[in-house]
Amino acid sequence: MAMIRARVSILPKRSVFDPQGETVRHALAHFGLASVERVRVGKEIELEIPGEGDLAAIRPRLEAIARDFLSNPVVEEFELHIEAVP
Repeated sequence: MAMIRARVSILPKRSVFDPQGETVRHALAHFGLASVERVRVGKEIELEIPGEGDLAAIRPRLEAIARDFLSNPVVEEFELHIEAVP
């Protein structure tokens, strides 16, 4: 059965302080990678939807879900990647 796979990558906005990212950045320095200037820690959510639907047609609905339900638009930004999976 054909599937549509959508991945929603959610990161803190660049203008928002990211304490987890800062912690990772400091830890990287201890591993000899002190030149890292910024780290943002986020999450990725993967959705698998049965069917061969039109990717362009489903995109607006998934963008609304990502914006209104999966992320917090006040402090986070998201990227949506959609692909057909045979």
